[in-house]
Amino acid sequence: MPPFDPQISALELAPALIGARLIVRGVGGLITETEAYAADDPASHSFRGPTPRNQAMFGPAGHAYVYRCYGIHLCLNVVARPGEAVLIRALTPLIGVETMQERRGRARLCAGPGCLAQALDVRIEDDGRPFDGGDLLLELPNEAQPLLVGPRIGISRATDLRWRFGLAGSRDLSRPFPPQRP
Repeated sequence: MPPFDPQISALELAPALIGARLIVRGVGGLITETEAYAADDPASHSFRGPTPRNQAMFGPAGHAYVYRCYGIHLCLNVVARPGEAVLIRALTPLIGVETMQERRGRARLCAGPGCLAQALDVRIEDDGRPFDGGDLLLELPNEAQPLLVGPRIGISRATDLRWRFGLAGSRDLSRPFPPQRP
């Protein structure tokens, strides 16, 4: 499955991004947590169709969708098929850690989408940009990673969907996952 095929759903892409290398302007690490958002998902920004704010979600797969959350924090997403995106919730910092610490001033640099965006210097101008190695680079892992699966967090609709994915054994998660069921 090509990573940015316009037919791949966010639900397929979200677990595939666990263990991927994400670099933003020379700093980054390995993605440890994601959440999928689909076009027919009432928790998704695309649920009511295209708007000026969510236009990137309807653009090419493999591009960024960046939005401001609560009027304060930026959040970074990877666009899948039209109207679908994967929120990057957390990563293990590996490249440019000192720079990230200067930006955040905290030990948990990238545990949560707002913290991650601040540490990586994600900008609203990144909305719609490709993950092609310019300012934004995304490299998928060579093999599937061991996953944790659970409900999405920080939303009020479709809270029962188990569309949150995490790297099993990672300490770099935004919040713990519920006990795993077989």
